[in-house]
Amino acid sequence: MNSLLRHLPQVEAVLQTPAMLTLIDTYSRDEVVTALRLSLASLRADLLAGRVQDLPDFDGDAFAASLEKAMGASRSANLRPVVNATGIIIHTNLGRARLAPEALRAMHDIGVRPSNLELNLATGKRGSRHDHTAALICELTGAESALVVNNCAAAVVLALTGTAAGRKVIASRGELIEIGGSFRLPDVIAQSGATLKEVGSTNKTRLSDYADAIDGDTAVLLKSHTSNFRIVGFTAAPSRTDLARLAAEQGVILMEDLGSGVLIDLSPYGLTDEPIVRDILDAGVDLVMFSGDKLLGGPQAGIIAGRADLIDELRKHPLARAVRIDKLSLAALEATLRLYRAPFDPLARIPVLQMLSQPLVEVQARAENLAQALQDLDGLNVSVARSSAFVGGGALPQQSLASFSVRLDGGAARAADAIADALRHGHTPVVGRIHQGRLWLDMRTVTDPEVSMIVTACRALFAR
Repeated sequence: MNSLLRHLPQVEAVLQTPAMLTLIDTYSRDEVVTALRLSLASLRADLLAGRVQDLPDFDGDAFAASLEKAMGASRSANLRPVVNATGIIIHTNLGRARLAPEALRAMHDIGVRPSNLELNLATGKRGSRHDHTAALICELTGAESALVVNNCAAAVVLALTGTAAGRKVIASRGELIEIGGSFRLPDVIAQSGATLKEVGSTNKTRLSDYADAIDGDTAVLLKSHTSNFRIVGFTAAPSRTDLARLAAEQGVILMEDLGSGVLIDLSPYGLTDEPIVRDILDAGVDLVMFSGDKLLGGPQAGIIAGRADLIDELRKHPLARAVRIDKLSLAALEATLRLYRAPFDPLARIPVLQMLSQPLVEVQARAENLAQALQDLDGLNVSVARSSAFVGGGALPQQSLASFSVRLDGGAARAADAIADALRHGHTPVVGRIHQGRLWLDMRTVTDPEVSMIVTACRALFAR
């Protein structure tokens, strides 16, 4: 082994070979040097560990091809499309909401050409990017006015900073939520410059708790929808209508961080715990903040809707520019919102809502088609089973959707985690979930065109 280590060549010597010079012409010297050093370091480690017993031909085409393959992999995009077979429709790790074709076309059109992003075409003067979606949001929610920023967390920070900086925000202890990435609502309130006043207990908060805490320094009563957890059992909370009445009597603002954001009634599909934005505003809430890329089914965005006087103040706040939405997301959001208006049917046109409302018989047919296509693969046992899908994205944590999955079992030769790992590393990564010692591919979150992608990925894996 020591003799082999002594025969590892110098980087400069290898770079002078014809094959390396060709690679340098194709790529760059720096890129080839980096790949070569990594290859030699890996080879050295393998020699020390006894994993290899011979050296490659550093002058040969095979070694050059291995470097070229490594450089090609390094040039591949890091952000890649995957097949979501987890059964979680709005999967935060997998990009949340799929976009409708209309939204994608809008992004393309605005991306390849100049646009009237901040130009009023009627007057020829400077316009506002907020005007492109405000009227649509008001029409769909009943709000007096609306403002769009880059995500819901930014919407909450802007709303609190613009209304309560230096003053007091009252919130129930049972609603001091933590969202993904360990971001906690009390920390968000602190960043806004406001002071948090907690009232009530974890499981019970009464209207009198809010009333007793209000003083001359109070600016906001903050309600947060507990969309990513549930407290059950001995619980109590005042209604929005009662909170709105109290806020109006005391001259303070009632604000709600909704998190997700539903524009239509999903109760016909068994999803009953997510409040509709219009209903929240009708109850008297002054400002509501919600996401664009969850149940609304659009791009990442944070929407603030409600009282016109408050929205006007937030538009003028310096922070509004720091958190403003970009033109591509704005184009996608406008196109998505238009799909909620006649003659369109949002349940048929918006992918998130399509998956939520798709009849179970269609999901089952997709599972059976995939299973049939995989039956002839050696070393793989395939079966179809009932499963439960979920909305995800911090919404409706206790409500599941009936679904069907294709179960992959490699037996003793290939464990479920090995199959899952191999499918994630394929040309088109496939992401499922491991359950009961098998890899489950849930068909509620897979589209018909993606079935063939799964078949191709499995055939590449089990043909080896």
